[in-house]
Amino acid sequence: MPDFVAALAAAAVFCLSLIVLNALTRLALLWQVAPHDLAENGFLQLGGAVILARAAYRRAPLPARRRAEG
Repeated sequence: MPDFVAALAAAAVFCLSLIVLNALTRLALLWQVAPHDLAENGFLQLGGAVILARAAYRRAPLPARRRAEG
C-alpha cells in the first residue's frame, strides 16, 4: 500500500508541476521574455515535471526501502 500512495503522490506532483510550468511558459511568452521556440508541453516542461515527481517519490517513506537500507 505505501508504494501505491508514493506513486499516487508522484503522479499528482507530476500533473501539478506540468500545469504550473506550462502556465509559467505561457506567461513568459506573453511577456516576451522567452524565446519563441519555447512551447508548452515541451522538453523543458516535461523534464522539469519528471524531476519533481521523481523527487517526490524518493522522499516518500517506504517501509521496504527502510528495511533494505538498514
